[in-house]
Amino acid sequence: MGKATFTYEETGYFLRIKIHGDIDHHSAVAIRAGMDSLLYKIRPRRLYLDLSAVDFMDSSGLGLIMGRYALMKELGGDVVVCDPCAGVERIIKLAGLERVVRVERKDAIKTAAQDKPRGKKVRKEALK
Repeated sequence: MGKATFTYEETGYFLRIKIHGDIDHHSAVAIRAGMDSLLYKIRPRRLYLDLSAVDFMDSSGLGLIMGRYALMKELGGDVVVCDPCAGVERIIKLAGLERVVRVERKDAIKTAAQDKPRGKKVRKEALK
């Protein structure tokens, strides 16, 4: 598959990561490394994974989500998956992932904006 990228916004105690492109075995490795680095650096209370720009996701994507869930639990936070397309949402439901991670069909960063902001940073990470 092609190259995957992600952007992120830090708002208050929340981190929103938007993944662009397909999540397969190859892209998941690079995305995972970039996300984990951010999570250890920022240590948010809640991670919003925005999947609105993801058209394809295989089991590596499920592993990516579950791994970030485990890391956020270790850091004392939680994960919300936002706006997956119909195909990605179907995979999430078939795997039973929505029983572990909350899935929302709205722009969850608006919820995060209600918290006291520590500043807002937007960055883009290009991954191979």
